[in-house]
Amino acid sequence: MKKFTDPAILQKWCANQKKKGNKIALVPTMGYLHEGHLSLIREAKKRADIVVVSVFVNPVQFGPNEDYDKYPRDEKADWKKCREAGASAVFFPTKENMYLDRHSVYINEEDLSLGLCGARRPGHFRGVCTVVAKLFNLSHCDIAIFGQKDYQQAQVIKRMVRDLNFDLEIVVMPIVREKSGLAMSSRNTYLDEDMRKKALVLSEAVRTPKAGDKTAVISKKCIAKIEKAGLKIDYFECVDGATLVRSAKIKKGDAILVAAFAGKTRLIDNSIVK
Repeated sequence: MKKFTDPAILQKWCANQKKKGNKIALVPTMGYLHEGHLSLIREAKKRADIVVVSVFVNPVQFGPNEDYDKYPRDEKADWKKCREAGASAVFFPTKENMYLDRHSVYINEEDLSLGLCGARRPGHFRGVCTVVAKLFNLSHCDIAIFGQKDYQQAQVIKRMVRDLNFDLEIVVMPIVREKSGLAMSSRNTYLDEDMRKKALVLSEAVRTPKAGDKTAVISKKCIAKIEKAGLKIDYFECVDGATLVRSAKIKKGDAILVAAFAGKTRLIDNSIVK
């Protein structure tokens, strides 16, 4: 397994792999890898000859009062996990070599990113789209693997790929959960045992709405349940799975999305209506 820190060297290596006829899969991450990330790497290995994992806490997608400085990091452990999961290369860039002096070009998605997390984290998806586009260019990837837990992010990235004609396939893999049902997240490390138990209400809430339910009624019920458990609701939305437009009446394929604070930790979860 190869390690890269310089974007130009990674890009040249990936270009050479393509010249050899190898199919490349990219797994973009912010590190502090858990089983959810590893499931993406293993899936990438099934679909491509070369698997490139990026480990980069992207400063551009964090707001001024968010947790960029304290976001968990463990490069040594991430390297070991990538190797065990079968990655071909791991990219550990720095913010200085990803965003050069006077960096001034960014990508905005102006439809799917406007609500939900985009409305509550101004500039977040501008940062996500910009860094992901850079990673696509650096890795020359044929496939990029994302997780469903960041549902809105996956839809925004798919739209970016469509609208900017990136020649690659986006694959979205199911949420991986802890045995308790809590969606796996690097931020779970912030939670004490009490908050972990309280946070289970999120996975329960997103499974509550059923096809045919009236959104206003079921949302009110789920929000009350979350708040009763001791979490502070950010949003609970039932939206069309493709357009992210709020559904008046829930139907098959809709996405049930929640964001809430367990103490100071913001958690997200979702489910797709069967």
